[in-house]
Amino acid sequence: MAKTDLMDRIVNLAKRRGLVFPSSDIYGGFRSTWDYGPLGVLLKRNVKEAWWRSMVQMREDIVGLDAAILMAPRVWEASGHIDTFTDPLVDCKQCKERFRADQLPESGACPKCGTKGSFTEARQFNLMFKTFVGPVEDAASIAYLRPETAQGIFVNYANVQTTMRRKPPFGIAQVGKSFRNEITPGNFVYRTREFEQMEMEFFVPPEDGEKWFKYWCDERMSWYTDLGIAPDTLRLRQHETSELSHYSSGTADVEFMYPWGWGELEGVANRGDYDLRKHAEFSGQDLSYFDQEKDLRYVPHVIEPAAGADRATLAFLLSAYSEEEVETAAGKTETRTVLRLDPRLAPIKVAVLPLSKNEQLVPVSAEIASALRPHWMIDVDVSGSIGRRYRRQDEVGTPLCVTVDFETLEDRCVTIRERDSMAQERVAIADLVAWLRDRLPL
Repeated sequence: MAKTDLMDRIVNLAKRRGLVFPSSDIYGGFRSTWDYGPLGVLLKRNVKEAWWRSMVQMREDIVGLDAAILMAPRVWEASGHIDTFTDPLVDCKQCKERFRADQLPESGACPKCGTKGSFTEARQFNLMFKTFVGPVEDAASIAYLRPETAQGIFVNYANVQTTMRRKPPFGIAQVGKSFRNEITPGNFVYRTREFEQMEMEFFVPPEDGEKWFKYWCDERMSWYTDLGIAPDTLRLRQHETSELSHYSSGTADVEFMYPWGWGELEGVANRGDYDLRKHAEFSGQDLSYFDQEKDLRYVPHVIEPAAGADRATLAFLLSAYSEEEVETAAGKTETRTVLRLDPRLAPIKVAVLPLSKNEQLVPVSAEIASALRPHWMIDVDVSGSIGRRYRRQDEVGTPLCVTVDFETLEDRCVTIRERDSMAQERVAIADLVAWLRDRLPL
């Protein structure tokens, strides 16, 4: 399957099956905004929960935070965003479209109209969304939608360190919305103006920065492969010196092979002590740490793994999508579309399918559904042939289907059908929850 075809099929599947819709769809959409539908919100939530489990729940050295989107404007002065958070912007004189100057093709032709040499001089464009707090729109009421979640962690460093009695090395993790007025958004949910980040700031003694930078590069690569992304579609790319942000002494990107080429999934940066020193300077607060054992005061250095929840969700979809030819019960061949998602990410864990709408089968299906709901997100589907219902569950990644048939009325057993192999097994209803729990990992 061609890579461009794969992207088209993912976008089509996403809308058709309730994963992702164009935002404001009945009004023709709104550029670079997307709404996650009933199944999409479950998938993305599972991605975020898998990240949280890995980064917070399963570790002793990381705690969580949920900071406000609106923050004091001085935060963005201290961080450098007001002065330096810019992209070079050019206009095409022919078609009037705007582009990032650093993403133009080498040919010098306009990506839209093809005209060469038609661009204006590049000018710097600040990516932050500006708004006003309160009823008066003046300079004193200016505020910004946060362009990253990291600064909320830095300004809460002292609060968290003190209240949780933490000693470096320790981390603070956060999942939340960020906003960037991108010049050229695109590639479905990959680059948007409103997006969700999964960031963690890991505070370490200055001499340990390089050690922890390497550790988090390796750890974050492993997270993606553990959840089903093939290693040959991932790479860790170290930034050249010319690419480094002003605060970074080293940055590496976890990149995924998207249909358009390698694209950043997550960045891991050694930010040094830049952020805490800047916020200490602008706020007048002491953000250093005193190590009593060593009788030493220092400003912790920070290692930051920063992932995009939307980009990760897209990468998991692309990795999981497959099509195969299978034989039907009638002996014909048809194409089966399957999302081979890791069960931890699948929107629906179990589907309950009565063989038909028979008045004896439906109540048993409802009984089973009631028993499973407290444990997993499930679906009950009674419409269409059993084969069609299997296919519907396959293409949204449901790992297991529980079929209630007429034998169930006699032996109180159900048939469980596995998504990838299509193998079937008979299990007693009384043992069903335990059987599923053994096969659906947390």
